[in-house]
Amino acid sequence: MKFDTIIKGGTVVTASDTFVADVGILGETIAAIGNGLSSDAPCRKIEASGKYVMPGGIDVHVHLQLPFCGTISADDFVTGTRAAARGGVTTVIDFAIQDRDKGLMAGIEARMTEAEGKVCVDYSLHSIVVKWDEATRREMDKVIEFGIPTFKMFMIYEKEGWQSDDAALWSGLAATAENGARICVHAESEKVMSLLINRYLREKEKYGAYAHVLSRPNFVEEEAVQRAIKWAEVTGGRLYVVHMSTGGAADLVRDARRKGTNVHAETCPQYLLLDDEVFKDPERGHLYATCPQIKKKGDSERLWQAITHGELALVATDTCTFDTKQKAMWEGDFTKIPFGLPGVETLLPAVYTAGVLEKRFGVNHFVSLVSTNPAKLMGLYPQKGTLVVGSDADVIVLDPERKKKIDWQELATNCDWSPYQGMKLAGFPETTLSRGNIVVADGAFVGTEGHGRFVKRQPWGEL
Repeated sequence: MKFDTIIKGGTVVTASDTFVADVGILGETIAAIGNGLSSDAPCRKIEASGKYVMPGGIDVHVHLQLPFCGTISADDFVTGTRAAARGGVTTVIDFAIQDRDKGLMAGIEARMTEAEGKVCVDYSLHSIVVKWDEATRREMDKVIEFGIPTFKMFMIYEKEGWQSDDAALWSGLAATAENGARICVHAESEKVMSLLINRYLREKEKYGAYAHVLSRPNFVEEEAVQRAIKWAEVTGGRLYVVHMSTGGAADLVRDARRKGTNVHAETCPQYLLLDDEVFKDPERGHLYATCPQIKKKGDSERLWQAITHGELALVATDTCTFDTKQKAMWEGDFTKIPFGLPGVETLLPAVYTAGVLEKRFGVNHFVSLVSTNPAKLMGLYPQKGTLVVGSDADVIVLDPERKKKIDWQELATNCDWSPYQGMKLAGFPETTLSRGNIVVADGAFVGTEGHGRFVKRQPWGEL
């Protein structure tokens, strides 16, 4: 056979199998997996003996160059996807906000124009619904046909004009029972949360950034998750809860799935590796503000249990990078902190180190959490999310034991701090291939802007 690249002698790891083999790549796809592969023509060889060879990670929740709180998130489509490649993520899914006057596709086309010629790895989009009506319902079919079968709805952000009320959420979920799309929901209870925010705003000097925690107790998320699950149950709709942060919400998803409700959920590394004590730091506590915020140690432990036992489907990041200057806009008012953390570059290392090396689960389950399950749920499988003949050659090669100390100055992320600063993490790839092209070599980015493509996804994605 003829190959352009052969990855030699590595330990191939998928969600189901682990074995030593060569991986032969021709063009942009995997052409063969077996022992002793050779090429009839000159080809590039990557020595992987003693290394893991895995499918590239898929981060289904990133916000690049997002306008928010009077600023724009610091990682744009160039720096954000460059950071993704450095961390072994070969596909990201960002968001496109519906144009209130022109519709869903207008928002998608505008967002794709922003990404064009900039992305360094492949990408897709979720369509954000901010105006539900019959025209939006009809346009969902066009968006699905275009290759975007996921629609995000916010249960908060009423003042910003992004909120979907119960009627809109119910209607959106009902539509997915027929068209095979999935509604991705930001679940927090707006009215009670606003009441508590106003209460602690009067004492912002006393509590500082920790007021962000006090104003969003666990029941703010849990009540909203419970409500969204009920609408999915009664409509037969297809629900996906984003950035789940509480153990109680994980219980709700587990129980609903046992009853047969079609609900899946993600959590994020910040909810697994950190707890809300970070907000008590008077100098840096405000840097960690996200929405929903990092919760308590007991929540982290329950979330680890949930992803270990398959009660939550996957880990994504909700990457929304703001540097220290942008975060300083709060000036002591916790309601004015730009919400978001850098994260796409450290997704795989965080989950691999705290999951596999700390023996919470095996390496195959790790692949399922960061690659295979995201691909299946989001309609990318088996084009992505696995290593089989015919799949895109999105491949990472990593040393299973090699750790490095996190220092923001050494990361590709466009940020002057890291929430994981000083932690020793393994799982950074030595080599990353995106559709057969080497984009990271010896840990350094060697790809090009514009290499990444928009990837069409299919409806009815399921585990």
